[in-house]
Amino acid sequence: MSQETLLAVENLRVVFNTRNGQTVAVENLHFSLKAGEVLGIVGESGSGKSVACYSLLGLIPMPPGKIESGRALFHGQDLLQMSEAELRQVRGNKIAMIFQDPMTCLNPNMRIADQLTEVLLQHKGVSKQQALEKAIATLHEVGIQDAAKRIHEYPHQFSGGMRQRVMIAMALLAEPELLIADEPTTALDVTVQAQILTLIKQLQQTRKLAVIFITHDLGVAAQMADHVLVMEKGKLVEQGTAVGIFKNPTQEYTRKLLSAVLTTAKPVPSAVQPNEAPLLEIKKLQVGFPHRVGAIFRRVTRFARGVDDVSITIRRGEILGLVGESGSGKSTLGRSIIRLVDAQSGEIVFNGKNLLAATEVDFSSVRPQIQMIFQDPYASLNPRMTVFDTLAEPLLVHKLATQATVLEKVKELMDDVGLDRRFIRKYPHEFSGGQRQRIAIARAIALKPRLIIADEPVSALDVTIRAQILALLLELTQKHNLTMLFISHDMSVVRYLCDRVVVMQKGKLIEEGETEQLFASPQQEYTRHLLAAIPTL
Repeated sequence: MSQETLLAVENLRVVFNTRNGQTVAVENLHFSLKAGEVLGIVGESGSGKSVACYSLLGLIPMPPGKIESGRALFHGQDLLQMSEAELRQVRGNKIAMIFQDPMTCLNPNMRIADQLTEVLLQHKGVSKQQALEKAIATLHEVGIQDAAKRIHEYPHQFSGGMRQRVMIAMALLAEPELLIADEPTTALDVTVQAQILTLIKQLQQTRKLAVIFITHDLGVAAQMADHVLVMEKGKLVEQGTAVGIFKNPTQEYTRKLLSAVLTTAKPVPSAVQPNEAPLLEIKKLQVGFPHRVGAIFRRVTRFARGVDDVSITIRRGEILGLVGESGSGKSTLGRSIIRLVDAQSGEIVFNGKNLLAATEVDFSSVRPQIQMIFQDPYASLNPRMTVFDTLAEPLLVHKLATQATVLEKVKELMDDVGLDRRFIRKYPHEFSGGQRQRIAIARAIALKPRLIIADEPVSALDVTIRAQILALLLELTQKHNLTMLFISHDMSVVRYLCDRVVVMQKGKLIEEGETEQLFASPQQEYTRHLLAAIPTL
């Protein structure tokens, strides 16, 4: 190992012993990292990216996990041979980590100050006052305004982007030499993602940090990494400079990942039926969330605006993209259409009927015609129901099938969304994220709805699975003549899928237009800001 090399991993093999035998998570992996260099590790979910890096710091559960062979030389010392006490002196001190979901990594019962100072008290032996001062300075460095005040707040009082900044501050406090960032922007919208990526890059350069950046997004890897390592099913497929990998990939798997990066317009013609009346008209909609203000005996109810005077039309057969940052009111608007949240005023006219004025009995007859696909299929699927139960329930409740015909109809739905019929008796936890989303889509189309509201349905999926789900949605909208409101913060996804785009900011509609026209000539600065935030190869 040369003097410049900070970390050298050789012949790493990690396995997990399960009920079904031994699963090899990482097989014969080798790579090296120099001081001040950024290494991007890319691949689909399950490729072994995270397991490889977690194993270096003793973070995989053992058992069932086991490191069967290999070396990981950090400053010449083998991390894999260190005791737990020795590793504790390395973790957070010499090697720090940023995890994917800051909300699950931050203690909800502890103030940010206590969680940050703990790092310094543990590794640096400074006083509490010194630790607090450095924590405040680091929060300011990662872009948190009024850090001296906000450090005494709890994690739930921060937005997703701000929580990730807290995690970055925590990782940097002990001034590590190596930073491992595990999908740190997956759950963030594109503009916040761009801010976090810029921040990590700036900190890496100013502090001369070595960084391992784990991601499934090749656009992010191209933006961040000097060198790239491509993994598939635990094995190293290809490695080289970022420019070389993305311009001249030598392996078919790498080319497959690159082909899944969305850079094109909608590949099929629009199914809009322009001469018919619109399927959905939203007129001057106001949706607010009540909160009580004032002294205890004089409190009044006020509404924080989620949707403010928004009017939208969706034509039959159209896929309308609704975009904006987190908190812009996109999901609130979508949920208000099916009355999951209450609107204070305005009209939602579906197929000629004002849904806001309809009684519960009248609305129940409309509800099967409007279905929703949620962002997290694992949260929206009942974990105690098999695929058959999940898909059969709406068919039987709404009398679209009988006990004699329901099995065949469920199998037809599984065929429609590309699920193997053999999986019909499996439960949600036995599927991957992409497969679970296919189940959710099958449930949404089971009742042959006229309108589907898809709320960020691909934001948590890796690039290849995302491409498959988007292609599936396009195919189903054509096959079943569906109309769709597609809610997303990812402009590249919207460009690929949608006929027209509506842009929301802070509850208001600020711009709309045909998709390609809006991409070519955005009128509002905010829209240009969203477009500029798309990671590109």
